[in-house]
Amino acid sequence: MSAVRGVQRVVGVLLCAAVVASAGAASSGEKPSAPPNPGLRKIKHIVMIMQENRSFDSYFGTYPGADGIPKGVCVPDTRGGCVRPFHNPRDRNTGGPHALKNAVRDIDGGLMDGYVREAVAATRGCTDPNDPVCVAGGGGREVMGYHDAREIPNYWAYARNFVLQDHLFEPNASWSLPAHLLLVSAWSARCKVKGDPMSCVDAPDLPDRPPDFKGNLKKTIPDYAWTDLTHLLHEANVSWRYYVMKGTEPDCRDDAQITCAAIPQDSKTPGIWNPLPYFTTVHDNWQLDNITSLRNFFKAAKAGKLPAVAWIAPAQKVSEHPPGLVSAGQAYVTTLINAIMRSPNWRSTAIFLAWDDWGGFYDHVIPPYVDQASYGLRVPGLVISPYAKRGYVDHQILSFDAYLKFIEDVFLGGQRLDPRTDGRPDPRPFVRENVPILGDLAEAFDFDQKPRPPLILDPYPRGLRKK
Repeated sequence: MSAVRGVQRVVGVLLCAAVVASAGAASSGEKPSAPPNPGLRKIKHIVMIMQENRSFDSYFGTYPGADGIPKGVCVPDTRGGCVRPFHNPRDRNTGGPHALKNAVRDIDGGLMDGYVREAVAATRGCTDPNDPVCVAGGGGREVMGYHDAREIPNYWAYARNFVLQDHLFEPNASWSLPAHLLLVSAWSARCKVKGDPMSCVDAPDLPDRPPDFKGNLKKTIPDYAWTDLTHLLHEANVSWRYYVMKGTEPDCRDDAQITCAAIPQDSKTPGIWNPLPYFTTVHDNWQLDNITSLRNFFKAAKAGKLPAVAWIAPAQKVSEHPPGLVSAGQAYVTTLINAIMRSPNWRSTAIFLAWDDWGGFYDHVIPPYVDQASYGLRVPGLVISPYAKRGYVDHQILSFDAYLKFIEDVFLGGQRLDPRTDGRPDPRPFVRENVPILGDLAEAFDFDQKPRPPLILDPYPRGLRKK
Protein backbone atom coordinates (compact mmCIF):
# COMPACT_ATOMS: atom_id res chain seq x y z
CA MET A 1 0.00 0.00 0.00
CA SER A 2 2.90 2.39 0.69
CA ALA A 3 4.08 1.96 -2.91
CA VAL A 4 0.60 2.80 -4.14
CA ARG A 5 0.47 5.89 -1.95
CA GLY A 6 3.84 6.92 -3.34
CA VAL A 7 2.63 6.65 -6.90
CA GLN A 8 -0.50 8.61 -6.01
CA ARG A 9 1.66 11.36 -4.57
CA VAL A 10 3.83 11.44 -7.71
CA VAL A 11 0.72 11.68 -9.87
CA GLY A 12 -0.58 14.53 -7.75
CA VAL A 13 2.70 16.41 -7.92
CA LEU A 14 2.75 16.04 -11.69
CA LEU A 15 -0.64 17.68 -11.95
CA CYS A 16 -0.09 20.28 -9.26
CA ALA A 17 2.03 22.57 -11.45
CA ALA A 18 -0.53 22.41 -14.23
CA VAL A 19 -3.35 23.15 -11.81
CA VAL A 20 -1.53 26.11 -10.29
CA ALA A 21 -0.75 27.47 -13.75
CA SER A 22 -4.31 27.14 -15.00
CA ALA A 23 -6.31 27.83 -11.85
CA GLY A 24 -3.89 29.89 -9.77
CA ALA A 25 -4.44 27.78 -6.66
CA ALA A 26 -2.64 24.99 -4.87
CA SER A 27 -4.60 21.84 -4.07
CA SER A 28 -3.75 21.31 -0.40
CA GLY A 29 -5.14 22.97 2.70
CA GLU A 30 -8.60 24.40 3.27
CA LYS A 31 -10.25 27.68 2.44
CA PRO A 32 -12.96 29.41 4.46
CA SER A 33 -16.50 28.91 3.24
CA ALA A 34 -17.72 31.84 1.16
CA PRO A 35 -21.26 33.13 1.67
CA PRO A 36 -23.63 31.08 -0.51
CA ASN A 37 -24.88 32.65 -3.75
CA PRO A 38 -28.24 34.28 -2.92
CA GLY A 39 -29.69 32.85 -6.13
CA LEU A 40 -29.45 29.39 -4.59
CA ARG A 41 -32.69 30.15 -2.76
CA LYS A 42 -34.48 29.35 -6.01
CA ILE A 43 -33.38 25.72 -5.72
CA LYS A 44 -35.73 23.67 -3.51
CA HIS A 45 -34.89 20.16 -4.74
CA ILE A 46 -31.54 18.52 -5.58
CA VAL A 47 -31.48 15.12 -7.29
CA MET A 48 -28.23 13.17 -7.74
CA ILE A 49 -28.42 10.40 -10.34
CA MET A 50 -25.36 8.17 -10.10
CA GLN A 51 -24.61 5.75 -12.94
CA GLU A 52 -21.71 3.34 -13.32
CA ASN A 53 -18.29 2.98 -14.84
CA ARG A 54 -17.66 5.39 -17.67
CA SER A 55 -14.79 7.81 -18.18
CA PHE A 56 -15.29 11.29 -19.56
CA ASP A 57 -13.40 10.52 -22.78
CA SER A 58 -15.48 7.38 -23.35
CA TYR A 59 -18.70 9.47 -23.55
CA PHE A 60 -17.71 13.06 -24.31
CA GLY A 61 -14.15 12.81 -25.62
CA THR A 62 -15.24 14.28 -28.97
CA TYR A 63 -17.77 16.80 -27.65
CA PRO A 64 -17.13 20.29 -29.13
CA GLY A 65 -15.49 22.68 -26.69
CA ALA A 66 -14.71 20.02 -24.06
CA ASP A 67 -11.26 18.91 -22.91
CA GLY A 68 -11.44 15.83 -25.10
CA ILE A 69 -9.22 13.17 -26.58
CA PRO A 70 -5.90 14.66 -27.77
CA LYS A 71 -4.73 14.08 -31.30
CA GLY A 72 -2.13 11.39 -31.84
CA VAL A 73 -2.87 9.36 -28.69
CA CYS A 74 -1.85 5.71 -28.93
CA VAL A 75 -1.89 3.62 -25.74
CA PRO A 76 0.50 0.65 -25.52
CA ASP A 77 -0.93 -2.84 -25.84
CA THR A 78 0.74 -6.06 -24.68
CA ARG A 79 2.09 -7.06 -28.10
CA GLY A 80 4.57 -4.27 -28.71
CA GLY A 81 2.06 -2.05 -30.51
CA CYS A 82 -0.50 0.49 -29.37
CA VAL A 83 -4.22 1.22 -29.62
CA ARG A 84 -5.66 4.55 -30.68
CA PRO A 85 -9.01 5.84 -29.38
CA PHE A 86 -11.74 4.75 -31.79
CA HIS A 87 -15.46 5.24 -32.25
CA ASN A 88 -17.24 2.21 -30.81
CA PRO A 89 -20.87 1.74 -31.93
CA ARG A 90 -21.37 -1.38 -29.79
CA ASP A 91 -24.20 -1.10 -27.29
CA ARG A 92 -22.63 -3.70 -24.97
CA ASN A 93 -19.10 -2.80 -23.93
CA THR A 94 -16.26 -4.39 -22.05
CA GLY A 95 -14.52 -2.20 -19.51
CA GLY A 96 -11.48 -2.88 -17.40
CA PRO A 97 -10.69 -3.52 -13.73
CA HIS A 98 -11.09 -0.46 -11.53
CA ALA A 99 -9.66 -0.92 -8.05
CA LEU A 100 -7.02 1.39 -6.59
CA LYS A 101 -4.15 -0.66 -7.99
CA ASN A 102 -5.73 -0.47 -11.46
CA ALA A 103 -6.17 3.29 -11.18
CA VAL A 104 -2.50 3.64 -10.30
CA ARG A 105 -1.47 1.47 -13.26
CA ASP A 106 -3.85 3.22 -15.67
CA ILE A 107 -2.46 6.60 -14.59
CA ASP A 108 1.10 5.22 -14.83
CA GLY A 109 2.87 8.12 -13.16
CA GLY A 110 1.00 10.66 -15.27
CA LEU A 111 1.46 8.96 -18.66
CA MET A 112 -2.20 7.83 -18.65
CA ASP A 113 -1.35 4.78 -20.72
CA GLY A 114 -2.06 1.65 -18.66
CA TYR A 115 -5.66 1.01 -19.75
CA VAL A 116 -5.14 -1.70 -22.37
CA ARG A 117 -2.54 -3.55 -20.32
CA GLU A 118 -4.88 -3.65 -17.31
CA ALA A 119 -7.85 -4.78 -19.39
CA VAL A 120 -5.81 -7.57 -20.97
CA ALA A 121 -4.50 -8.71 -17.59
CA ALA A 122 -8.08 -8.96 -16.30
CA THR A 123 -9.02 -11.39 -19.08
CA ARG A 124 -6.26 -13.89 -18.42
CA GLY A 125 -7.69 -17.32 -17.78
CA CYS A 126 -10.87 -16.58 -19.78
CA THR A 127 -11.99 -19.56 -21.83
CA ASP A 128 -15.69 -18.94 -22.48
CA PRO A 129 -16.16 -17.56 -26.02
CA ASN A 130 -19.63 -16.35 -25.00
CA ASP A 131 -18.25 -14.19 -22.20
CA PRO A 132 -17.85 -10.64 -23.53
CA VAL A 133 -15.15 -9.92 -20.98
CA CYS A 134 -13.00 -12.63 -22.56
CA VAL A 135 -13.36 -11.79 -26.21
CA ALA A 136 -14.92 -8.39 -26.85
CA GLY A 137 -12.80 -5.60 -28.25
CA GLY A 138 -9.87 -7.74 -29.32
CA GLY A 139 -8.01 -8.42 -26.10
CA GLY A 140 -8.55 -5.23 -24.14
CA ARG A 141 -8.91 -2.79 -27.05
CA GLU A 142 -12.46 -1.83 -26.13
CA VAL A 143 -11.37 0.34 -23.21
CA MET A 144 -10.06 2.74 -25.87
CA GLY A 145 -13.45 2.98 -27.56
CA TYR A 146 -15.66 6.06 -27.25
CA HIS A 147 -19.30 6.88 -27.91
CA ASP A 148 -20.80 10.06 -29.27
CA ALA A 149 -24.22 11.44 -30.24
CA ARG A 150 -24.85 8.41 -32.43
CA GLU A 151 -25.08 6.08 -29.42
CA ILE A 152 -25.89 8.51 -26.59
CA PRO A 153 -27.96 11.26 -28.28
CA ASN A 154 -29.89 12.11 -25.12
CA TYR A 155 -26.76 12.63 -23.04
CA TRP A 156 -25.36 14.88 -25.74
CA ALA A 157 -28.71 16.70 -25.95
CA TYR A 158 -28.54 17.42 -22.22
CA ALA A 159 -24.99 18.73 -22.71
CA ARG A 160 -26.05 20.98 -25.63
CA ASN A 161 -29.03 22.39 -23.73
CA PHE A 162 -27.70 22.50 -20.18
CA VAL A 163 -24.21 22.10 -18.61
CA LEU A 164 -21.45 19.59 -19.27
CA GLN A 165 -18.65 19.32 -16.69
CA ASP A 166 -15.38 18.27 -18.29
CA HIS A 167 -13.23 18.19 -15.14
CA LEU A 168 -15.40 16.17 -12.76
CA PHE A 169 -13.35 13.50 -10.99
CA GLU A 170 -14.32 10.54 -8.88
CA PRO A 171 -13.56 11.69 -5.30
CA ASN A 172 -10.83 9.08 -4.82
CA ALA A 173 -8.83 6.80 -7.07
CA SER A 174 -10.66 3.62 -6.27
CA TRP A 175 -13.81 1.55 -6.67
CA SER A 176 -17.55 1.84 -6.04
CA LEU A 177 -17.80 1.42 -2.26
CA PRO A 178 -15.49 4.32 -1.33
CA ALA A 179 -17.08 6.44 -4.06
CA HIS A 180 -20.59 5.92 -2.68
CA LEU A 181 -19.47 6.51 0.91
CA LEU A 182 -17.88 9.77 -0.19
CA LEU A 183 -21.06 10.69 -2.07
CA VAL A 184 -23.12 10.68 1.15
CA SER A 185 -20.52 11.56 3.78
CA ALA A 186 -17.33 13.03 2.20
CA TRP A 187 -15.28 10.28 3.86
CA SER A 188 -14.36 6.62 3.44
CA ALA A 189 -13.21 5.11 6.74
CA ARG A 190 -13.00 2.12 9.08
CA CYS A 191 -14.28 2.31 12.65
CA LYS A 192 -12.77 0.29 15.50
CA VAL A 193 -15.55 0.80 18.03
CA LYS A 194 -19.18 0.30 17.07
CA GLY A 195 -21.07 3.59 17.04
CA ASP A 196 -18.03 5.67 18.03
CA PRO A 197 -17.14 8.21 15.32
CA MET A 198 -13.86 9.09 17.04
CA SER A 199 -12.67 5.50 16.52
CA CYS A 200 -12.81 5.84 12.74
CA VAL A 201 -9.66 6.05 10.63
CA ASP A 202 -9.10 7.05 7.03
CA ALA A 203 -9.60 4.14 4.58
CA PRO A 204 -9.81 5.58 1.06
CA ASP A 205 -9.62 2.17 -0.64
CA LEU A 206 -10.64 -0.46 1.92
CA PRO A 207 -13.47 0.67 4.20
CA ASP A 208 -15.54 -1.93 6.04
CA ARG A 209 -17.34 -4.06 3.49
CA PRO A 210 -20.69 -5.83 3.29
CA PRO A 211 -20.84 -9.23 5.04
CA ASP A 212 -20.87 -11.43 1.94
CA PHE A 213 -17.76 -9.76 0.58
CA LYS A 214 -14.96 -12.31 0.48
CA GLY A 215 -12.58 -9.87 2.18
CA ASN A 216 -14.92 -9.63 5.17
CA LEU A 217 -13.63 -12.84 6.73
CA LYS A 218 -15.65 -12.54 9.93
CA LYS A 219 -18.83 -11.68 7.98
CA THR A 220 -19.38 -8.69 10.22
CA ILE A 221 -21.89 -5.95 9.49
CA PRO A 222 -20.12 -2.70 8.52
CA ASP A 223 -20.37 0.08 11.06
CA TYR A 224 -20.12 3.52 9.52
CA ALA A 225 -20.03 5.60 12.68
CA TRP A 226 -18.73 8.86 11.26
CA THR A 227 -21.01 11.76 10.40
CA ASP A 228 -22.81 11.70 7.06
CA LEU A 229 -24.76 14.44 5.32
CA THR A 230 -28.17 13.02 6.25
CA HIS A 231 -27.39 13.80 9.89
CA LEU A 232 -26.98 17.49 9.16
CA LEU A 233 -30.09 17.45 6.99
CA HIS A 234 -32.07 15.76 9.76
CA GLU A 235 -30.84 18.26 12.34
CA ALA A 236 -31.91 21.12 10.06
CA ASN A 237 -35.28 19.49 9.29
CA VAL A 238 -34.41 19.16 5.58
CA SER A 239 -36.13 16.25 3.84
CA TRP A 240 -34.09 13.58 2.04
CA ARG A 241 -34.57 10.24 0.32
CA TYR A 242 -32.22 7.61 -1.04
CA TYR A 243 -34.02 5.81 -3.87
CA VAL A 244 -32.86 2.30 -4.79
CA MET A 245 -33.98 0.47 -7.92
CA LYS A 246 -35.00 -3.14 -7.38
CA GLY A 247 -33.01 -5.73 -9.33
CA THR A 248 -29.41 -6.83 -8.91
CA GLU A 249 -26.39 -4.85 -7.77
CA PRO A 250 -24.59 -2.94 -10.53
CA ASP A 251 -21.11 -4.39 -9.98
CA CYS A 252 -19.13 -7.09 -8.22
CA ARG A 253 -18.61 -6.66 -4.49
CA ASP A 254 -15.00 -7.72 -5.07
CA ASP A 255 -13.29 -4.73 -6.65
CA ALA A 256 -10.71 -7.01 -8.30
CA GLN A 257 -13.38 -8.79 -10.38
CA ILE A 258 -15.13 -7.56 -13.51
CA THR A 259 -17.67 -10.40 -13.68
CA CYS A 260 -19.44 -12.21 -10.84
CA ALA A 261 -22.72 -13.79 -9.78
CA ALA A 262 -25.63 -11.38 -9.48
CA ILE A 263 -26.58 -10.15 -5.98
CA PRO A 264 -30.20 -9.08 -5.37
CA GLN A 265 -30.80 -5.44 -4.52
CA ASP A 266 -33.67 -3.33 -3.24
CA SER A 267 -34.15 -0.53 -0.75
CA LYS A 268 -34.09 -2.99 2.17
CA THR A 269 -30.79 -4.66 1.22
CA PRO A 270 -27.80 -2.63 2.46
CA GLY A 271 -24.72 -2.82 0.31
CA ILE A 272 -22.15 -0.93 -1.73
CA TRP A 273 -24.81 1.01 -3.67
CA ASN A 274 -27.08 1.35 -0.64
CA PRO A 275 -24.64 2.23 2.19
CA LEU A 276 -26.79 4.49 4.36
CA PRO A 277 -28.40 1.63 6.38
CA TYR A 278 -24.90 0.94 7.77
CA PHE A 279 -24.54 4.51 9.13
CA THR A 280 -25.01 4.98 12.87
CA THR A 281 -26.62 8.36 12.31
CA VAL A 282 -29.38 6.96 10.10
CA HIS A 283 -30.33 4.49 12.84
CA ASP A 284 -30.01 6.96 15.70
CA ASN A 285 -32.18 9.50 13.85
CA TRP A 286 -34.83 6.92 12.93
CA GLN A 287 -34.33 7.65 9.24
CA LEU A 288 -34.22 4.15 7.74
CA ASP A 289 -37.59 4.68 6.03
CA ASN A 290 -35.99 7.44 3.97
CA ILE A 291 -34.16 4.71 2.05
CA THR A 292 -36.90 3.62 -0.27
CA SER A 293 -38.00 2.14 -3.59
CA LEU A 294 -37.52 3.89 -6.90
CA ARG A 295 -41.28 3.60 -7.40
CA ASN A 296 -41.68 6.16 -4.65
CA PHE A 297 -39.49 8.58 -6.58
CA PHE A 298 -41.90 8.51 -9.52
CA LYS A 299 -44.87 8.96 -7.18
CA ALA A 300 -43.22 11.92 -5.45
CA ALA A 301 -42.25 13.55 -8.75
CA LYS A 302 -45.77 13.23 -10.16
CA ALA A 303 -47.34 14.61 -7.00
CA GLY A 304 -44.88 17.52 -6.76
CA LYS A 305 -43.55 16.17 -3.48
CA LEU A 306 -39.89 15.51 -4.22
CA PRO A 307 -37.68 15.70 -1.12
CA ALA A 308 -35.20 18.52 -0.78
CA VAL A 309 -32.28 16.10 -1.37
CA ALA A 310 -32.43 12.81 -3.27
CA TRP A 311 -29.92 10.21 -4.36
CA ILE A 312 -30.88 7.59 -6.98
CA ALA A 313 -29.03 4.26 -7.29
CA PRO A 314 -29.61 2.00 -10.33
CA ALA A 315 -29.90 -1.75 -10.71
CA GLN A 316 -27.38 -3.54 -12.90
CA LYS A 317 -29.45 -3.77 -16.09
CA VAL A 318 -29.73 0.03 -16.38
CA SER A 319 -26.48 1.04 -14.65
CA GLU A 320 -24.28 1.18 -17.78
CA HIS A 321 -21.79 -0.97 -15.92
CA PRO A 322 -20.30 -3.35 -18.49
CA PRO A 323 -21.68 -5.58 -19.84
CA GLY A 324 -24.95 -3.67 -19.35
CA LEU A 325 -26.35 -1.95 -22.44
CA VAL A 326 -25.55 1.72 -22.89
CA SER A 327 -28.98 2.24 -24.46
CA ALA A 328 -30.74 0.74 -21.42
CA GLY A 329 -28.91 3.09 -19.07
CA GLN A 330 -29.63 6.14 -21.21
CA ALA A 331 -33.32 5.18 -21.42
CA TYR A 332 -33.55 4.76 -17.64
CA VAL A 333 -31.84 8.09 -16.95
CA THR A 334 -34.03 9.83 -19.52
CA THR A 335 -37.12 8.40 -17.81
CA LEU A 336 -35.95 9.76 -14.45
CA ILE A 337 -35.24 13.20 -15.87
CA ASN A 338 -38.51 13.28 -17.81
CA ALA A 339 -40.37 12.50 -14.58
CA ILE A 340 -38.72 15.50 -12.90
CA MET A 341 -39.32 17.76 -15.86
CA ARG A 342 -43.03 16.83 -15.90
CA SER A 343 -43.25 17.38 -12.16
CA PRO A 344 -44.59 20.56 -10.53
CA ASN A 345 -41.16 20.60 -8.84
CA TRP A 346 -39.22 21.13 -12.10
CA ARG A 347 -39.03 24.92 -11.77
CA SER A 348 -37.08 24.63 -8.50
CA THR A 349 -34.92 21.53 -9.12
CA ALA A 350 -31.24 20.92 -9.87
CA ILE A 351 -30.28 17.52 -11.29
CA PHE A 352 -26.70 16.27 -11.11
CA LEU A 353 -25.95 13.27 -13.32
CA ALA A 354 -22.60 11.47 -13.01
CA TRP A 355 -20.91 8.07 -13.23
CA ASP A 356 -19.31 6.64 -10.09
CA ASP A 357 -15.91 5.68 -11.54
CA TRP A 358 -14.06 5.34 -14.83
CA GLY A 359 -14.66 1.59 -15.20
CA GLY A 360 -11.26 0.99 -16.78
CA PHE A 361 -12.08 3.13 -19.84
CA TYR A 362 -9.48 5.49 -21.27
CA ASP A 363 -9.22 9.08 -20.10
CA HIS A 364 -6.32 11.40 -20.82
CA VAL A 365 -6.49 13.85 -17.88
CA ILE A 366 -4.26 13.31 -14.84
CA PRO A 367 -6.30 13.38 -11.61
CA PRO A 368 -5.50 16.21 -9.20
CA TYR A 369 -3.80 15.51 -5.89
CA VAL A 370 -5.83 16.76 -2.91
CA ASP A 371 -4.31 16.64 0.57
CA GLN A 372 -3.86 12.99 1.62
CA ALA A 373 -5.29 11.43 -1.54
CA SER A 374 -5.65 11.84 -5.26
CA TYR A 375 -8.99 12.37 -6.87
CA GLY A 376 -9.90 9.45 -9.08
CA LEU A 377 -10.14 9.29 -12.83
CA ARG A 378 -12.30 11.78 -14.70
CA VAL A 379 -15.98 10.90 -15.19
CA PRO A 380 -18.82 12.54 -17.14
CA GLY A 381 -20.94 15.10 -15.31
CA LEU A 382 -24.10 16.97 -16.35
CA VAL A 383 -26.10 19.69 -14.60
CA ILE A 384 -29.75 19.91 -15.65
CA SER A 385 -32.03 22.58 -14.25
CA PRO A 386 -34.35 25.39 -15.36
CA TYR A 387 -31.59 27.71 -14.10
CA ALA A 388 -28.66 25.87 -15.69
CA LYS A 389 -26.69 27.80 -18.28
CA ARG A 390 -27.50 26.79 -21.84
CA GLY A 391 -24.86 24.77 -23.72
CA TYR A 392 -22.17 25.63 -21.18
CA VAL A 393 -19.02 23.56 -20.70
CA ASP A 394 -17.86 23.97 -17.10
CA HIS A 395 -14.07 23.61 -16.93
CA GLN A 396 -13.80 23.90 -13.12
CA ILE A 397 -12.09 21.10 -11.23
CA LEU A 398 -14.86 19.24 -9.42
CA SER A 399 -15.51 16.01 -7.59
CA PHE A 400 -18.52 14.51 -5.84
CA ASP A 401 -17.53 16.68 -2.87
CA ALA A 402 -18.95 19.58 -4.89
CA TYR A 403 -22.42 18.00 -4.66
CA LEU A 404 -22.22 17.99 -0.87
CA LYS A 405 -20.93 21.56 -0.89
CA PHE A 406 -23.84 22.64 -3.09
CA ILE A 407 -26.39 20.91 -0.84
CA GLU A 408 -24.82 22.52 2.21
CA ASP A 409 -24.93 25.95 0.57
CA VAL A 410 -28.55 25.57 -0.55
CA PHE A 411 -30.08 24.06 2.59
CA LEU A 412 -27.61 24.47 5.46
CA GLY A 413 -26.36 28.02 5.07
CA GLY A 414 -22.89 26.83 4.09
CA GLN A 415 -22.39 24.54 7.08
CA ARG A 416 -19.89 21.78 6.27
CA LEU A 417 -19.24 18.23 7.36
CA ASP A 418 -16.61 19.73 9.59
CA PRO A 419 -15.89 18.04 12.95
CA ARG A 420 -14.99 21.44 14.41
CA THR A 421 -18.44 22.91 13.77
CA ASP A 422 -21.04 20.27 12.91
CA GLY A 423 -21.76 19.18 16.50
CA ARG A 424 -20.76 15.55 15.93
CA PRO A 425 -16.94 15.30 15.83
CA ASP A 426 -15.05 12.62 13.94
CA PRO A 427 -11.35 12.46 13.04
CA ARG A 428 -11.67 12.92 9.26
CA PRO A 429 -8.33 14.24 8.01
CA PHE A 430 -9.72 17.34 6.24
CA VAL A 431 -12.94 19.01 5.16
CA ARG A 432 -13.17 18.01 1.53
CA GLU A 433 -15.76 20.64 0.61
CA ASN A 434 -13.27 23.39 1.54
CA VAL A 435 -10.17 22.39 -0.45
CA PRO A 436 -9.10 25.34 -2.64
CA ILE A 437 -8.95 23.31 -5.83
CA LEU A 438 -12.65 22.38 -5.67
CA GLY A 439 -14.90 24.45 -7.91
CA ASP A 440 -18.33 25.80 -7.07
CA LEU A 441 -21.36 24.23 -8.75
CA ALA A 442 -23.20 27.54 -8.48
CA GLU A 443 -21.10 28.60 -11.50
CA ALA A 444 -23.20 26.26 -13.67
CA PHE A 445 -26.34 28.32 -13.01
CA ASP A 446 -27.73 31.64 -14.15
CA PHE A 447 -30.26 32.59 -11.51
CA ASP A 448 -31.17 35.80 -13.36
CA GLN A 449 -32.49 33.95 -16.39
CA LYS A 450 -36.12 33.05 -16.89
CA PRO A 451 -36.63 29.42 -15.76
CA ARG A 452 -36.01 27.12 -18.70
CA PRO A 453 -38.85 24.91 -19.97
CA PRO A 454 -38.59 21.11 -19.78
CA LEU A 455 -36.71 19.19 -22.45
CA ILE A 456 -38.70 15.96 -22.71
CA LEU A 457 -36.75 13.34 -24.66
CA ASP A 458 -37.68 9.94 -26.06
CA PRO A 459 -36.00 7.34 -23.81
CA TYR A 460 -35.36 5.26 -26.92
CA PRO A 461 -34.53 7.71 -29.70
CA ARG A 462 -34.86 6.75 -33.34
CA GLY A 463 -32.40 4.00 -34.17
CA LEU A 464 -32.06 2.97 -30.50
CA ARG A 465 -35.42 1.28 -30.03
CA LYS A 466 -35.98 -0.89 -26.97
CA LYS A 467 -34.35 -4.29 -27.34
